[in-house]
Amino acid sequence: MRTSNPALNDSTFDTYALAGEEKMTIQGTVNKSFILIALVFSTALLSWDFMSNLEGGIIYVVAAAIIALILGLATSFKPTWSPYTAPAYALFEGVFLGAISGFMDKMYPGIAIQAVLLTCGTFLCLLLAYRSGLIKATENFKLGIVAATGAIFLIYMVTFVLGFFGISVPYIHGNGIFSIIFSLVVVVVAALNLVLDFDFIEKGEANGAPKYMEWYASFGLLVTLVWLYIEILKLLAKLSSRK
Repeated sequence: MRTSNPALNDSTFDTYALAGEEKMTIQGTVNKSFILIALVFSTALLSWDFMSNLEGGIIYVVAAAIIALILGLATSFKPTWSPYTAPAYALFEGVFLGAISGFMDKMYPGIAIQAVLLTCGTFLCLLLAYRSGLIKATENFKLGIVAATGAIFLIYMVTFVLGFFGISVPYIHGNGIFSIIFSLVVVVVAALNLVLDFDFIEKGEANGAPKYMEWYASFGLLVTLVWLYIEILKLLAKLSSRK
């Protein structure tokens, strides 16, 4: 099963639940997804003013982002750890997202709640489209999303490396028309990755994956939602800066 989410890959279901062992269910994955999202919101609210009101707050934010990255990688490579690492990831990711959101909201009042609502709305629309069969995770669809996601990652990596040499890429990070169009494309690709996550969860239940895979699949879905939220936040910031 092809997916562009780094947390969810083809080899994930190579191990099946043993006889008598509880198996992964869609409802169980939904419940755990709500838990992870609640954890993100809880620490995000606590860290809202870190960047502006807490002395040395940027250090805490960067530290939280690094810890979240480490926990994310650990979860990706060790799915059996996900019942423990996924909630921890959500807590530290929430610190990072809350601080960044609070900082952006002070620059452009109301932008954070707009990004949250648009992320939720996009998620619900994609879920309804998937459940109704309007969008199907065919092999060609998966291939296209994986390729597009890989291309975006490559572009971001190139601009990141160029930044070390003092080279800025305004067509990507500026607020010009091309930059806004680029952000729109990235938002669409991030949103369509949700379809691959939905497909992964359904396949997990159908293949009799072990119970801990509910946490793993929930983590993968959260990774996509975080990416989508950040991209929407960036797009709104670009649009707001043009006013």
